[in-house]
Amino acid sequence: MLAIIQNTYGGPDVLHTAELPIPVPEAGEVLLRVAATAVNPADWKVRSGGVRRLGEPPFTLGLDVAGTVVETGSAVTGFAPGDEVFALVLSRRGAYAEYVTVPAASLAAVPAGLDLRQAAALPVAALTAWQSLAELRAGQRVLIHAAAGGVGHLAVQIAKLRGAYVIGTARSGNHEFLRELGADELIDYSTTDFTTAVRDVDVVLDLIGGDYGTRSLRVLRPDGRYVDAQGSDAEGDPRYRRFHVGPSGPDLAEIAALAAAGRLRVRIERVMSLAEVAEAHALSETGRVRGKIVLVPWTD
Repeated sequence: MLAIIQNTYGGPDVLHTAELPIPVPEAGEVLLRVAATAVNPADWKVRSGGVRRLGEPPFTLGLDVAGTVVETGSAVTGFAPGDEVFALVLSRRGAYAEYVTVPAASLAAVPAGLDLRQAAALPVAALTAWQSLAELRAGQRVLIHAAAGGVGHLAVQIAKLRGAYVIGTARSGNHEFLRELGADELIDYSTTDFTTAVRDVDVVLDLIGGDYGTRSLRVLRPDGRYVDAQGSDAEGDPRYRRFHVGPSGPDLAEIAALAAAGRLRVRIERVMSLAEVAEAHALSETGRVRGKIVLVPWTD
């Protein structure tokens, strides 16, 4: 099979196509033929060596996947060859490939009304939004930083589905888009210091990190929660919660049902071939992508 690998850390140019054996599913795993994957900031952070959660190269990136079941390992129930599924993949053999193995517990079926490219754009971003806002309650005020990004635009919608009052930070060019998704109040961070524009927030979802941490604490209620998805300078405050996303087939099934019903919309900025993965990473690293970049195999 074809796969994208890297033999060293570095810029987008370290990513290249190689021929690798098709993996064999172990007990509890499923082999998928990849229909689509997507680019996440975590991908280029690992590629560059800024985050080393996969150990030393060589490895294959790709956290998001949607595709068709080809083969199941032993002890797998609920999935069979031919099923269309999607998942979050945490592996050194990721989804930037023609085939990938995934634990069956991480999978959810792709329902009618949701195509495979849309499904591939969802796992990391939607699970991050879904799980990080799990304790959000109706009537609470939530501030979402980077609200127009891959995670942010889904978090806006999930927060509204949970009955919250949603405030987002984003450039003014994204405000109409976010209002259409349900945002109640928007702050252009390039012209306005959000600490002067909002107060009495119950929950902050920080998708930027760094000094946004202590700044966000200033607008948070004394009994509020600051959820850090990136790593910030607010650690140590009793309201601080560090968040890490985890694979979950059941969570994805709930997300898929909402997406298929039109209640949760994922924005796909661009669809590109895996042959263009270096360009896709460079585009993602600009920080100006609204929603997600989806990657499809070489033959598509």
